[in-house]
Amino acid sequence: MGCCSGRCMLVLLCCVQLITAVERQVFDFLGYQWAPIMVNFFHIIVVILGLFGAIQYQSRYVTMYLLWMFVWIGWNVFVSCLYLDLGGLSKDSHVLSLGVSSHSSWWKSNGPGCRSQNPASDRWSEHQNPRLTMVSSCWLQYQYLEVLHCAAQLLLSVSLTCYTN
Repeated sequence: MGCCSGRCMLVLLCCVQLITAVERQVFDFLGYQWAPIMVNFFHIIVVILGLFGAIQYQSRYVTMYLLWMFVWIGWNVFVSCLYLDLGGLSKDSHVLSLGVSSHSSWWKSNGPGCRSQNPASDRWSEHQNPRLTMVSSCWLQYQYLEVLHCAAQLLLSVSLTCYTN
């Protein structure tokens, strides 16, 4: 087996995709975004199965992984459109948190260069409300960071899909 065989490249790209998916999962957990948490969890399982299939020469697992890539590409396009407010979607909706919490992207108040300011209050419980937190002077707005995450996943998915066909 050569150093740059197709199987070796598939394993390498799967490992990179697994690392980026776990990183994305961590930040979705921090933002309490339940829909992406579930989809990312399923994606991580499928990537592990695809990695297993590539290492063990199991074409069924690799085929399942490639079929999942089309769903994953669609999910990332949807999330990108949501954060860019395209197609009637709004980043202010509670679609990603499944309407169970008022939380949004972790990057909204913790992005690079962002300064969070809580309004003065006597009650401790009001300091924990994410809606009351005001964010100013971010280097890069949170929606663009989320779209960059999606773009990285799209780039990996498309390169995997094109490479294996």
